Amino acid sequence: MARVSKRRHPHLEPHSPLGRLMEEHLEWLLINNYSEDTADHARWAIADFIRWAELRGLQHPMEVTRPILESYQRYLYYYRKGDGQPLTFRTQHSRLTPVRRWFRWLVRNNHILHNPASDLDLPRMEKRLPKTILSADEVEHVMVVPDIKTPVGLRDRAMLETFYSSGVRRSELIRLKLYDLDRERATLTVRQGKGKKDRMIPIGERALAWVEKYLREARPQLALEPDDATLFLTQYGEPFHPDAMSYLARDYIAQANLGKSGSCHTFRHTMATLMLEGGADIRYIQQMLGHAELSTTEIYTHVAIRKLQQIHAATHPGAKLEHRKSAVTNDANGHSDDERAALLAALEAETEDE
Repeated sequence: MARVSKRRHPHLEPHSPLGRLMEEHLEWLLINNYSEDTADHARWAIADFIRWAELRGLQHPMEVTRPILESYQRYLYYYRKGDGQPLTFRTQHSRLTPVRRWFRWLVRNNHILHNPASDLDLPRMEKRLPKTILSADEVEHVMVVPDIKTPVGLRDRAMLETFYSSGVRRSELIRLKLYDLDRERATLTVRQGKGKKDRMIPIGERALAWVEKYLREARPQLALEPDDATLFLTQYGEPFHPDAMSYLARDYIAQANLGKSGSCHTFRHTMATLMLEGGADIRYIQQMLGHAELSTTEIYTHVAIRKLQQIHAATHPGAKLEHRKSAVTNDANGHSDDERAALLAALEAETEDE
């Protein structure tokens, strides 16, 4: 059977006809080399739909029509979470995609004759900028938070440095093994990243130095036998759970008192943005991040604002404060000397605030 999460959906009868077909589909995903994460997400997305359908008396896939699927799509649109907020269009899209794939599988395996989801229009994906980008100085404030005098603090510093230097995803860092670190070549090998693709990426000298210090001084105190060669271990000698890694990164960013929130992905966004602002070709950043499409990486061109600021300052006649002062001093609009003086004072105060 499918080797996906053993958690059952709390409202789904596992022996219902729709539930049995869902389990067969999940097994097919794994047999065809989809990741366990993909299959686990499909379980929850399809189970949510099945629960919704069974509450409306639908027990078999042939009873599901396109109008019913469109009704489910409207349900997702109007659904409100516990805090009263709607589901984002990205979340709605991620709920519907596995359902649509499931119905395509049902047709191909002769469980139904017609695919009611074949022409179902999915919500347009939002193109959002990363919520949090740190400056180079802000990253340094985060890096000094861990107490490197302890094995756990030293490990945490090494992990944060690895996130920042390499831009690896949370799941990729968790799965790193000792043999994935090539100290002589200063590289990391990410195995079976998103899309089940391997890639080799550089790791900076500073991050490598911290990882080596962790390996010498901290990991021997954390490792337990049998040692499975996981690079970064918890205090219990085990690989990290993804949620625990997120909490750890989030807490360190909060403790840095930057006035910003973030987690593991914040370092990935920051690395890509700072490299782009430093002049890196976007195709190299794409390779480091492991993006299949360049369009995914291009989002960082919208947050790497420094060069655009330079062009704006050099070409916009109202960009410089000095220009504004000159305009006030040479006012030809009938302002009195007192009015001009007041305006100049306001500009000076504004400069001090900046």
